[in-house]
Amino acid sequence: MPIYEYRCDKCGEEFEKLVFGSTEVECPKCNSKDITKKFSVFGMSGVEKPFAGTSGCSTCSSSSAACKTCK
Repeated sequence: MPIYEYRCDKCGEEFEKLVFGSTEVECPKCNSKDITKKFSVFGMSGVEKPFAGTSGCSTCSSSSAACKTCK
């Protein structure tokens, strides 16, 4: 039951919708079905350990665990 972000192409309203299966989504402001699913960015807070494949270092952009400044 993911929550998706949408933008109405008719009135410009941006909204989120909890989607079950093949539920047809319409704009809550103008009831248009002319909508576009937005690209959503996944975010987490309170994570203490870096994600796999990342260095967890804020001083460089290296994703390598071999970075000397990140150890």
